[in-house]
Amino acid sequence: MMDLILWRHAEAEEAADGMDDVARALTPRGEKQAERMGAWLDRQLPQGLRVFASPARRTEQTAQALGRKFKLRAELLPGASAQDVLELARWPEARGAVLIVGHQPTLGQTIAELMGLRSGECSVRKGAVWWLRYRERQERGETVLLTVQSPEFL
Repeated sequence: MMDLILWRHAEAEEAADGMDDVARALTPRGEKQAERMGAWLDRQLPQGLRVFASPARRTEQTAQALGRKFKLRAELLPGASAQDVLELARWPEARGAVLIVGHQPTLGQTIAELMGLRSGECSVRKGAVWWLRYRERQERGETVLLTVQSPEFL
């Protein structure tokens, strides 16, 4: 069994002319979103979980709100593919849980692939978490959506 928890960064400032997208920081509202979701996640997540975040400033700030160790991984920068996420997480071969803090549309594309959505992408709200589990049933692997949580409802 493997859990894959996908956390979209919280609300970030809009990009100004000439601003590097990777340097965009969370807004004060985004900081509150990250704090609420980080507190909720900390109560839910198992020990021994691996946490990876995009090195973009807004995702690093979001991951810091969890209060656990995490690794910055360039393969999660904006423009990453669903395959990049799944390879980093070692889905579905790894055991235990992996938390990925990343960006749209990559997270939505990853969810669509795992859930077999025809559109190829789904919308993930800023600061929201999608928690998926891979398990074997009757000698068949299946992906189950355990929960979707948005910081506005915490």
